[in-house]
Amino acid sequence: MILFGHAAFQYLNAACELGLFELLAEKGPLTGTEIRTALDLEERAGDVLLLGCAALGLIHRDGPVCRLTDEIGALMERGEWTHIVNTVAFEQHIVYEGQADFTESLRRDTNVGLRRIPGDEPGLYRRLARNPHLEEVFYRYMRSWSQLANAHLVRRLDLSHARTLLDCGGGDAVNAIALAEANPHLRVTVLDIPAAVPMAEESVRRAGLSDRITVRGHDLFTDPFPTGFDCVLFAHQLVIWTPEENTELLRKAHTALEPGGRVVVFNSMSDDTGDGPLIAALDSVYFACLPAEGGMIYPWSRHEASLGAAGFVDLRRIPLPTWTPHGILIGSKAL
Repeated sequence: MILFGHAAFQYLNAACELGLFELLAEKGPLTGTEIRTALDLEERAGDVLLLGCAALGLIHRDGPVCRLTDEIGALMERGEWTHIVNTVAFEQHIVYEGQADFTESLRRDTNVGLRRIPGDEPGLYRRLARNPHLEEVFYRYMRSWSQLANAHLVRRLDLSHARTLLDCGGGDAVNAIALAEANPHLRVTVLDIPAAVPMAEESVRRAGLSDRITVRGHDLFTDPFPTGFDCVLFAHQLVIWTPEENTELLRKAHTALEPGGRVVVFNSMSDDTGDGPLIAALDSVYFACLPAEGGMIYPWSRHEASLGAAGFVDLRRIPLPTWTPHGILIGSKAL
């Protein structure tokens, strides 16, 4: 499966893009002929698709009849299937080609795969603005990846004593909205690159939270952070940068906080033992090849070292019970 994993993924992506799973959910069980007709595929092409999907267990096949698996059906019933489709599209259209440069990225210790994305900006996220399709794919994925885990963030992060929160690199404000909805007393400021601001403002407007969520165009490294906050959130940010850059950002967060305020790191974490979880290892290929010159799914202890170097105390880990290896790490600014 590892040797031919690239081919296995292509079956999954093709089935998602062609709408095979949705077809079986709506009309199934169906024969191969019925599927080919509905998907407008020639006989050979349909046979290839169904052979691979059945062999991989993505569909069940009993003679000529195909049906949806219970696992995918359950994802659809829980409203999570869209998140999977968005993640598949991200892997196909943004990550997949750049992974061809994984070995060279390791040799040079930098994101060589970025050369596969049109543009001359130094990082992936600034190049997205000139590639509207890729930008749409990316933000749909980030919204889904966050939503797969942020229910745990909302439930486990106690913000009852915080009145103001600074969301650093908040993207389209998916986490800011979830936290604001769960904490009616909370006011949130979202910082992200200027290209992301219109999308975030539109998300906030649709959520009816423009009176409590403000969005600002901002460069996290070159611009000073606004000050006076009770909480600073880094969601899916500290996997992008080097440990030294993370420490720099955390120092800026320390300055932005009121005495007794807290910083929250919310992203995927790898184990301190260095042998898992598997999803953390696989996701690190993307961070090695594409977004910036450094980054990976770091172990908890690496983030804790950066937090300590930035002046935070009373560090606390909150592992989350989700197949995505998310966790929450909290540090406090001394009184």
